[in-house]
Amino acid sequence: MAEKHLVTVIALDGVVPFDLGTPTQIFGTARDEHGHRMYRTLICSPEGKAVRTASGYQVLPDHGLEIIEQADTVVVAGISSGDPVERGTVDPQVKLALERALDRGARVMSICTGAFVLAAAGLLDNRPATTHWWWADRFRELFPHIKLDPEVLFIDDGPVLTSAGVGAGIDLCLHVVRTDFGSEIANRAARRSVVPPWREGGQAQYIERPLPRLTDTTTAPTRAWALERLSEPLTLQDLATHATMSVRTFTRRFREETGVSPARWLLQQRVDHARRLLEGTDLPVEVIARRSGLGTASSLRQHLQTTIGVAPSAYRRTFRVVPEGAER
Repeated sequence: MAEKHLVTVIALDGVVPFDLGTPTQIFGTARDEHGHRMYRTLICSPEGKAVRTASGYQVLPDHGLEIIEQADTVVVAGISSGDPVERGTVDPQVKLALERALDRGARVMSICTGAFVLAAAGLLDNRPATTHWWWADRFRELFPHIKLDPEVLFIDDGPVLTSAGVGAGIDLCLHVVRTDFGSEIANRAARRSVVPPWREGGQAQYIERPLPRLTDTTTAPTRAWALERLSEPLTLQDLATHATMSVRTFTRRFREETGVSPARWLLQQRVDHARRLLEGTDLPVEVIARRSGLGTASSLRQHLQTTIGVAPSAYRRTFRVVPEGAER
């Protein structure tokens, strides 16, 4: 078997443990059909010294920054304190290691506030980037020249990738696995990690927004009503009529309560229902398409490919739920 793709994860003082563990979990569970690992993941720190975490304990990496010289992918884990987020500066030896990695063609990526480290090292100059929405104002204050988009889950800008906070790091790592080795291995890693196999990078972060003003009208009953009728050709007018609102009022209220348009929400519910049927039944794809309201097998294939990057048959093979005691 070919030599494994080497991933090095940089841990700095103030590191967020979840962000540090994400690459080792996702890349560690990326395996082929024979169970062979596709990646080798190593943790490093300046001079290999122990670093303080954001959770009140220390971690002692096995390697110093010199291991980065061999890496195919370099990941900077998020931090909650330290010079990058406080002053917009970074340890010169970290900066040099990142610059050299990028110059020789390695992929460099950050999780959450790891973007501050990349920005302080100059790797995000003239590039789009994202970070945790809560840190967006601070990021703009320190790095006003960088094109920050705090609304998305992750950004893939070729050799440099950035993700939003916490769970979005999982999405970015799965995206990388999918890019390197394809959807089947990425989906297998997601399954082993018990996480969704795919969320679109441009999908909005779950940003904290003011709650809509409470009134006697809400779209919740209509959403519940629609979920029981996914196989029917529901229109926006049908939904508004059920809610006894005008289309305009219903659309505005729906966005306030869900963060998406009625059409996008309905499509997502139909795709999710189709996925559940693929996982839990032996129904033909044509029947699943009709029951989920997607119409035809061709439409189901198109939407599933767009949503998670695989065909219905491949999704079923990977995620089929087998009754307890049955062989798989």
